[in-house]
Amino acid sequence: MTIPNLLTILRVLLTPLLVIFLLEERLSAALVVFIVAGITDGLDGLIARLYMQKSRLGAFLDPLADKLLLATTYVLLAVKNLVPNWLTVIVLSRDVLIVLGVFVLFMQDLPFEIRPTIASKMTTCAQIFTAIVTMASAIATPHPLLRSILFHLTAGLTIVSWAQYMVKGIRIMQGAGDNQRSGRQ
Repeated sequence: MTIPNLLTILRVLLTPLLVIFLLEERLSAALVVFIVAGITDGLDGLIARLYMQKSRLGAFLDPLADKLLLATTYVLLAVKNLVPNWLTVIVLSRDVLIVLGVFVLFMQDLPFEIRPTIASKMTTCAQIFTAIVTMASAIATPHPLLRSILFHLTAGLTIVSWAQYMVKGIRIMQGAGDNQRSGRQ
């Protein structure tokens, strides 16, 4: 087991603690756990690249750990009326559709590589920043306009990222269909 994979597993294990703190409305403690989880996310990627510890398990486990952490956070923030329900639906819908798309490609035995796009990275940053600002409201209340801008920016980036992944998935399936047709001729 590589150090990056252990850090990813730690992030998964921090998620239930985050859930407890959010349910108990201990936003400061939840914020600390969320930031620690974010640090493990940054470290696992850095260590994997610097020490050539990239692994196939890590390539699948890392994005799943991210999705688990963010999806859980957004659901609970919505339940506590700290973020709008529509934003949570957009965040969750994108992740569910990406996972379903990967499953479809896998089931069709189509070769594909899981690589985040620039829009996807920006989306993740916006989702994380929005969650941090929201949880930090226990310490200092952000201006309502800032929150509104963050909510809409996060939603917009999430939709753009989802659309990019949809286009990529469709192209992979079309390419497989084109290869099948040219192989029969």
